[in-house]
Amino acid sequence: MKRALIALLAGLMLLGVAPATLDSQLVLARYALEMTDLQSPKAMIFSYSVSQLGTTDIEQRHVIYRSGLQVRDETISVDGIPIKPKIVNFARREDRYAIARLAPRSSMYSMLFVRTVLDGAHLDYRYDLTPLDAMSGFVVTSLVIDGDSYLPREIDFTTASGAAHGHGALVYGKSDKYWVPLYVTVEASVGGKPARERIAWGDYRFPPALPASTFVPPKPLPHATLPPI
Repeated sequence: MKRALIALLAGLMLLGVAPATLDSQLVLARYALEMTDLQSPKAMIFSYSVSQLGTTDIEQRHVIYRSGLQVRDETISVDGIPIKPKIVNFARREDRYAIARLAPRSSMYSMLFVRTVLDGAHLDYRYDLTPLDAMSGFVVTSLVIDGDSYLPREIDFTTASGAAHGHGALVYGKSDKYWVPLYVTVEASVGGKPARERIAWGDYRFPPALPASTFVPPKPLPHATLPPI
């Protein structure tokens, strides 16, 4: 089915239809197929910077090494000042911003086409989303589908947890052969006070694998003992 859909799109281009707007349901069908075929890297290295203003002010830069659930997180600067030695933490956790985890599916949302958005030489497609069932926590409100890859370019969302609630936007793009987060911005209210957060990712690398030692904390040096006097 995917080959037939791609052939149809190619035929439209040959007829001179592109870059005119494609049928919005055709775009959604291609989006569903691309999400089904989406590949995730086995290992990756990247950097990210995080800025928070509000109840807590944070300005940090990190380097992440990830293989599956294994994560090595190196804090390399705080408030623009390099840390020496760097702070290294180890954990096992899912990639909370992975596109396969956050991209909305038609089984969970109804998607209403709104408009096209010019993106370089092609068009992107914006949809308003409505949950099919009651949802809490992270809820997608709109989606922009990239008209070249047919993967999510932007995911707009609301989020709520305890006394905090807000809204934000996640932007994705291509790095090597993978679709990865580029930045996210969030405006929130925490305990009735305004807060803002921005995370920007970059410097992506995708090695075939990472050494097991990457995720093993170094053993502490033995305590020195003085010879008897």
